[in-house]
Order: sequence, then C-alpha cells, then structure tokens
Amino acid sequence: MRILHTMLRVGDLERSLDFYTRVIGMKLLRRHDYPDGKFTLAFVGFGPEDTHPALELTHNWGVEKYELGTAYGHVALGVSDIHGTCDAIRKAGGKVVREPGPMKHGTTVIAFVEDPDGYKVELIQKDA
Repeated sequence: MRILHTMLRVGDLERSLDFYTRVIGMKLLRRHDYPDGKFTLAFVGFGPEDTHPALELTHNWGVEKYELGTAYGHVALGVSDIHGTCDAIRKAGGKVVREPGPMKHGTTVIAFVEDPDGYKVELIQKDA
C-alpha cells in the first residue's frame, strides 16, 4: 500500500498549474476534462505516478474560490537547499510566507510557501 495522490480544489487551473510546474518544478503528468460533470482534473508530480505520489488539482468549472477551512494543514516537500529553493521560488513569482529556520520546539529547518489559492506548501531541509 502507498499514497497515490492528494487532491486540492483550485479556483483557476492554469494559474495553479503554472505555480506547481514553473515555480515549484513539478511536471504535468496528466489532465482530463469531464464536460458532463463540469470539472477538470490535472495531476502534477516529481515523477511517474506508478512510483511517485502526485498532487491532483481539481477545477470545478464556474467556481473561482474555496474556503480553505481549518482542517487542512499543508503539503510537504523535501529539498536539499532550502535557502536556494526559497530564492528560486521568489524569483519565479512565488510567495514565501515563512522564511527558512528551525521549526518551533525542534531543529528541523523548514519554510512555507503559499500557492495561488492560499494552500500552504512546507519545504523541509533534507540532507543530500
């Protein structure tokens, strides 16, 4: 058993695809429109879905914004150079909302960025 994907509802699919592919560096793995259901699914990730988990971006046609709620936390990504990654995300137009530093009550170095819909993406420094 393994995690296949996590789903996020997005208000503007093209804007979200730009963020996750150009700013974060994921690849668009697949995309399909469902005209009868009036929604589009796009899957992005860092490798093939048969070996890597993916992020499913669901765009319900006609819905431009969602309430994020209080149950959602974040998506976490391991990075080898957290400072360089934050700099690259900023240069690409991304928003760093928590600069790199040790997590509260711990020593793990983390940072947070925010996607166009306000979802948080945690970056965790991993030794190469």
